[in-house]
Amino acid sequence: MLSAEFLLTSLAVVLVPGTGVIYTISTGLVHRWKASLAAALGYTAGIIPHLTASILGLSAILHMSARAFTVIKFAGALYLLYLAWGMWRDTGALKLDRDQSKRNAGQIALKGILINILNPKLTLFFFAFLPLFVSPAAGSVTAQMIGLSAIFMGMTLVIFAAYGVLASAISKTLIQSPKALRRMQRSFALIIAGLAAKLALSEQ
Repeated sequence: MLSAEFLLTSLAVVLVPGTGVIYTISTGLVHRWKASLAAALGYTAGIIPHLTASILGLSAILHMSARAFTVIKFAGALYLLYLAWGMWRDTGALKLDRDQSKRNAGQIALKGILINILNPKLTLFFFAFLPLFVSPAAGSVTAQMIGLSAIFMGMTLVIFAAYGVLASAISKTLIQSPKALRRMQRSFALIIAGLAAKLALSEQ
């Protein structure tokens, strides 16, 4: 079920610098903004297999037992708290790959797809994340998860594209400032932890 909590949590998750952000930003810095759009599109497309696996698995579990779905919801909240703790503790700085060879848009997008597909943690993340915002009483659970997934992917594409287009500015204000990066990550960690606790304790 679409909610402010879903939008805020998704925004925090997408904004936190990770593999996709690093790839998109570095592509934008080395190959300029058009290439960064290809990187953002490819990385977003790489989410589809993980979302598909998560939706099919969750739908099957819900049909077997509503109680099992509730257990997954609480497990998902705990997993988000774990991610928040990892963000809080992480003090690393972004490192850009400035040695990329020249590639066309198709090659750049393909690499983005592969980077995401080969990350098995994403399936686990969506398996834990989606149930927090789904209400069996609101209609088809599968339809709800597909809708939420589409919104998450749209946010990912827009934000990653913005990261790439603004790569030069970001490199000056964020990448070269470990303190700014640390403050940003800890702010997002607090947001995710607070929303995870609220969602776990609320009835959906």
